[in-house]
Amino acid sequence: MFSPVPLRLLSAAALLTALTGCALGAYISPTTPLERMVGGTYEGIGVGGTGRVPYRLVLSVQEREGRASGVMTNLESRKAYAVSGKFQRVENGGGIDVGLFEEGNKYRGTLRGRITGNRFSGVLRTVLLGRELLGYNVTLEKQTGETSPAPTPALPAPVTPVPTVP
Repeated sequence: MFSPVPLRLLSAAALLTALTGCALGAYISPTTPLERMVGGTYEGIGVGGTGRVPYRLVLSVQEREGRASGVMTNLESRKAYAVSGKFQRVENGGGIDVGLFEEGNKYRGTLRGRITGNRFSGVLRTVLLGRELLGYNVTLEKQTGETSPAPTPALPAPVTPVPTVP
């Protein structure tokens, strides 16, 4: 028969180990450094059959699952497309191969390319009547901060002394 003291001590040690593991696990970041480096907002130009077109890509990647998702916006027409597809780690960055969808389920094109540093370079192919027709060479730069100048502080109103009654 076991005595209650060693059994309690063993239970307390097991509990302490489990709680310490939970506490350490709570500080593990849910995103990897590559996900933080690659994810974000990119803006730039696509050059193709209809000329130069400005684009914005808001991108999120999940390195562990190999997934990429976000929104691609044609800044000229203001049309936005959901993007969803594959992400693959490549040296000094990542590669994406995503489909573009309008209204959630209407397939409108593909975007394939690489992200190196703060630049995305790739090819956007639009779909018309079920076929990839127009191709655009797309170069986008990651937007890292505010583009507008910082607001200047307001000047305080002049103070007029109030006359005192003697």
